[in-house]
Amino acid sequence: MRNRPRFSSIPTATGGITRAAYSQAVEAGVDVEPLLKASGLTVGQVENPRSRIAVKSQIKFLDLLADTLSDEFLGVHLAERIDLRELGLLYYVLASSKTLGDALRAGSRYSAINNEGIQITYRESDRKMSIVFRYIGVPRLNDRHQIEFFVVTLLRICRQLTGRHVSPVAIKLMHRRTQLPARLKSLFGCKVVFGSDIDEVAYRQPFRDTPIVDADPYLNSLLVKYCEEALANRRIGSGTWRLRVENAIAPLLPHGRAELAEVAHRLGISQRTLARRLASEGQTFGEILNGLRFDLAKRYLQEHDLQISKVAWLLGYQETSAFYHAFKRWTGKTPMQLRSAA
Repeated sequence: MRNRPRFSSIPTATGGITRAAYSQAVEAGVDVEPLLKASGLTVGQVENPRSRIAVKSQIKFLDLLADTLSDEFLGVHLAERIDLRELGLLYYVLASSKTLGDALRAGSRYSAINNEGIQITYRESDRKMSIVFRYIGVPRLNDRHQIEFFVVTLLRICRQLTGRHVSPVAIKLMHRRTQLPARLKSLFGCKVVFGSDIDEVAYRQPFRDTPIVDADPYLNSLLVKYCEEALANRRIGSGTWRLRVENAIAPLLPHGRAELAEVAHRLGISQRTLARRLASEGQTFGEILNGLRFDLAKRYLQEHDLQISKVAWLLGYQETSAFYHAFKRWTGKTPMQLRSAA
């Protein structure tokens, strides 16, 4: 197998996306320190490959840098440039697997080694196999660049490890975009559905048995042992109840179903229990719902080709006038006034 790792020097710290973005910013001559400070990071943290970076800080830094560089698809561009071997131990256990299905199952199990804020699940049926991303302890809809980095990296891994230009049959993402450049449509190789209720990349089931070019069962067995040890040293928290509720509310908003009963059902607890657990954090369901609507409204209004009536629908308002009244209450301005100022 080519490019075998030296086990003693394999980095398992999170923050690879942040460091790739930091390098690009430095190359572009960007004054990075203010962006890092606003994200709760320091130069020392980013330049130390063994320093763990909080997922929330990573998402914030990518967002700020994308705005600074006027790069609407920063996460995609970073994923296209990165050397996949920089994923460290995780990459090598995938690259030594027998088949693509084996590799994706391993990626699902050991992904927490590189990012504790994202849970990756492998699913399989008679027609397809898929990878599902679920955010843990961080609000999902604050992010676009990190999740798009993950998706493009997954596409590159599947193609590089099999030596074939395998393309998914469907990609679903929870955040919203109004358009996708032609070049990126070609890169993804299938229709991308934005504003979905799930983050998922699905392949045809027969791809499961596609052999990995550099499969090495002996090396794989050794690497699995290392991964199990690394995984045992990680603790993945379920996050606060506020964040869990936010992530449950988000896909329900456009359907007008963001209600306490429905969210409690999705989280597998009673309404009373959910209300009690939110109260223990000093929160109420109504406060979380309004806060999330406000945050999303500000983001959606930045997309100038998205009509105000569509923004209202996305936020779960049956009437545009109800959205206007709510927004005026939040900001003292109408949605059009804020959009014009921006």
